[in-house]
Amino acid sequence: MVILKELLSDLVKPIVTDPDSVVIIEKKSGKEILLQLNVAPADMGKVIGRHGKIAKAIRTVMKAAATTSGQKVRVDILDADELASEDSAITDGEQ
Repeated sequence: MVILKELLSDLVKPIVTDPDSVVIIEKKSGKEILLQLNVAPADMGKVIGRHGKIAKAIRTVMKAAATTSGQKVRVDILDADELASEDSAITDGEQ
């Protein structure tokens, strides 16, 4: 079975100038997997690309890999603000 989180990391890290800042959060729900990708603000344009072409290519490769293992995957690219609000929403919900 393909480890989708590692595949996404292997796709994104060569593109960015700061590979250490790549953060991927994986959320599973049955056969559906949500991968939330966050990169340094300076690298956001490199991951998205002109008119979203790089982001679309990354999502296409991820969907193809997921399909071969009978899963569904969604890749969300989050900026730092969205990641922070996601973390605070989880923290607030746990209290």
